[in-house]
Amino acid sequence: MVQAAIADVTARIRRRSQPSREAYLGRVETMHNSAPRRGALGCANLAHGFAACATHEKQHLRTGTVANLAIVTAYNDMLSAHQPYERFPAIIKKAALEAGGVAQVAGGVPAMCDGITQGRPGMELSLFSRDVIAMSAAIALSHDMFDAAVFLGICDKIVPGLVIAAQAFGHLPAVFIPAGPMPSGLPNQEKSKIRQLHAEGKAAREDLLDAEAASYHSPGTCTFYGTANSNQMLMEVMGLHLPGSAFVNPNTPLRDALTIAAAQRALAITALGNEYTPVASILDERAFVNGIVALHATGGSTNHVIHLIAMARAGGIVLMLDDFADLSKAVPLLTRIYPNGTADVNHFTAAGGTGFLIGSLLQAGLLHPDAKTVAGHDLAFYAQEPYLDEGKLAFRPSPSSSRDESVLRATENAFSRDGGLKVLDGNLGRAVIKVSAVAPENRRVRAPARIFHTQEEVEAAYRAGELDSDFVAVVRFQGPKAIGMPELHKLTPVLTSVMARGHHVALVTDGRMSGASGKVPAAIHVTPEALDGGPIARLQDGDIIALDADAGTLTVELSAETLHNRPPAEYDIEAHSYGYGRELFQMFRANASGPELGASVCG
Repeated sequence: MVQAAIADVTARIRRRSQPSREAYLGRVETMHNSAPRRGALGCANLAHGFAACATHEKQHLRTGTVANLAIVTAYNDMLSAHQPYERFPAIIKKAALEAGGVAQVAGGVPAMCDGITQGRPGMELSLFSRDVIAMSAAIALSHDMFDAAVFLGICDKIVPGLVIAAQAFGHLPAVFIPAGPMPSGLPNQEKSKIRQLHAEGKAAREDLLDAEAASYHSPGTCTFYGTANSNQMLMEVMGLHLPGSAFVNPNTPLRDALTIAAAQRALAITALGNEYTPVASILDERAFVNGIVALHATGGSTNHVIHLIAMARAGGIVLMLDDFADLSKAVPLLTRIYPNGTADVNHFTAAGGTGFLIGSLLQAGLLHPDAKTVAGHDLAFYAQEPYLDEGKLAFRPSPSSSRDESVLRATENAFSRDGGLKVLDGNLGRAVIKVSAVAPENRRVRAPARIFHTQEEVEAAYRAGELDSDFVAVVRFQGPKAIGMPELHKLTPVLTSVMARGHHVALVTDGRMSGASGKVPAAIHVTPEALDGGPIARLQDGDIIALDADAGTLTVELSAETLHNRPPAEYDIEAHSYGYGRELFQMFRANASGPELGASVCG
């Protein structure tokens, strides 16, 4: 039985979304009915489609009776998370052949790393790369050669972009295949200490580089619980992975077995068989509510407040910030994974992982158990963990109790009674804050504003000794219409250092802060953004700002008349319009929706 609070939010999403959802499902049905089998393609079309295939594959594809699996991959060997995908196409093709099907690499999508572009001009392309990925994947699938698709993607914008594209081809089954996290490296608390010492000028660059290299040290996803690993958790809870897939390390026998099983499962659920399961039938209101619940329960990435909205809209489902806020009130925090603790995702998996998490949330009535999945079972099947039984993939029940309660707990012994993400409202607009890593005594800040327009300005003020006091750093003109809504994660060591001196500090910005948001209270995604006439553009140095994460408020202590009558500040964003390919994204900035609508140009 689903708790009333969960059921109520789901019902209102369904009512709100009914017109757009029905229109979307109608389009999906039309595509399903009109999609040509390969045998109905023109001869030249079909010959082009299988020209590079092996002889036996050509014979299969000529008949139109054998399923053809599209592989859409974000492989590159610069990014640790995506390097393992180099091996996957061969594994998938072999698995497809053994299952009586064919698999082809339909296309690749770009994969950029926010960790590399932090504080660099390239970060201003990061958010929009999600929409580019969606478009690129759509091009890959547009050849109409395929009966299902597997999507190989891990990190921040890649998975949301692939989900958006999958829904554009909602008549096709879609299975997401992760590559897994790297083994644990330098403990996160040691890495954070070196970062803070470097920000204070007490550690050399070489010391910092040594620490970072010991943390990010091998193929696989970074092990902290940021946006990439939040992606993987979401894909599992939303039914697009096989159970227990998210956090199995790369290049291991179990990882390969899961990849084989995922490819064969994708072939089993095409319209050519008896278990037809298009992705449009999986990603409904229940799936998105389940995703939001799990995001809250794990203190996941704030980026997903934007991404889930954009992903849902691609399937005609209308999510609002109020849905996130109300679900947060009903969902307890069940994990402590860095930056919300010292453990990493490998420790989380050892403690019981996604299987224990899903089982606990289901037992408490916090997830929809009847949500469909690619596994062909309801969500209760996902309260399991995979293992190898004499070399063959098998599943067993997840542990009945956590193996490490400092990392993962059941609902009756939660770390806090509500979730890790909250929505703030007030005369500065609406914002999002991640509180799971913020100590209770730091969740309410009332202090004078210090106005900045770049991260570099904040760092310069810190180095000049100007921030040795209570203050609220207002970093504006960072929104999607201004410069593409970059993450401002470089500010974390600086602001953490000021806090460590006993000062009350907060951040208010129309930019993003990332899945690695830490102990500094940060009101992010402020909307309307400064360039779009938001009140944040009218703030001045010394204005008293009150941020109360517990009450869910963000205000400036000015009368409505005073705030309205102030002229908005101006900021010359010309320097952000060119170089590093930014000139190619002018159209994106001009047409991006606000963060409460997904900050997207795709719909």
